[in-house]
Amino acid sequence: MSENNYQPPKVWVWNQQDGGNWSKINRPIAGPTHDKVLPIGKHPLQLYSLGTPNGQKVTILLEELLALGVTEAEYDAHLIRIGEGDQFSSGFVEVNPNSKIPALFDHSATPPIRVFESGAILLYLAEKFGHFLPKEIAARTETLNWLFWLQGSAPYLGGGFGHFYNYAPFKIEYAINRFTMEAKRQLDVLDRQLANHRFIAGDEYSIADIAIWPWYGSLAQGGLYDAAEFLDLKSYKHFQRWAEEVANRPAVKRGRKVNRTFGDPADQLHERHDASDFDLRTEDKRQSK
Repeated sequence: MSENNYQPPKVWVWNQQDGGNWSKINRPIAGPTHDKVLPIGKHPLQLYSLGTPNGQKVTILLEELLALGVTEAEYDAHLIRIGEGDQFSSGFVEVNPNSKIPALFDHSATPPIRVFESGAILLYLAEKFGHFLPKEIAARTETLNWLFWLQGSAPYLGGGFGHFYNYAPFKIEYAINRFTMEAKRQLDVLDRQLANHRFIAGDEYSIADIAIWPWYGSLAQGGLYDAAEFLDLKSYKHFQRWAEEVANRPAVKRGRKVNRTFGDPADQLHERHDASDFDLRTEDKRQSK
């Protein structure tokens, strides 16, 4: 149905075929569709995720913690294939009733602590291990300001701009213009902030950078929606400088690979259970066997 002749009905009825590329994974009800127990690996931290921007936030933070020598941050990352409905299993719904990745079980506690929503996981891990979240009240608050800015802003970039620009079954000029305007406003917010600060919340790298980079930094690197030219991202000089610096961090490079199922096979590590997996189990190596 085109954008010009649609009129909303008095009562909306779900037509699964209207969802375009996402019709098989979105539905208007919650709860499990099938019984399946989640796998549990050898480490206390059990992550169930996919290498989307929201999933990358958590794996980047975990790799950053491990790079600091925090051995307690070792983790198992289990692949949740949302295109196949893994997020609707009874086991996944137990850890996240909202059926969205990422989700975490911390088995170092009894009973295990469940953490869902990517921002909540970042905050939980930063507090648990005492890194990437300042302790001084003003710096901590500024970091949390930007963490929550991301949680409120990214849906406009992903579910708004990204959906209508890249995924919708047909192009709707009004929707693309509306969300492009908002995406560019957000980029200007970041560019202005980064004009006076090395990192998002100040001079120290924090969970604010870790939260924001997989969405906006990846966009700047051309890895999201193939929209760098359309959004004129080269014009945001301070933002580009920050995006490149964060992208070059070794832990960011590793974290981006975890639970990734698209792109260069060398950059895909479908599941991560040990640090050696980056050398031994990326898809290019698996496919060559």
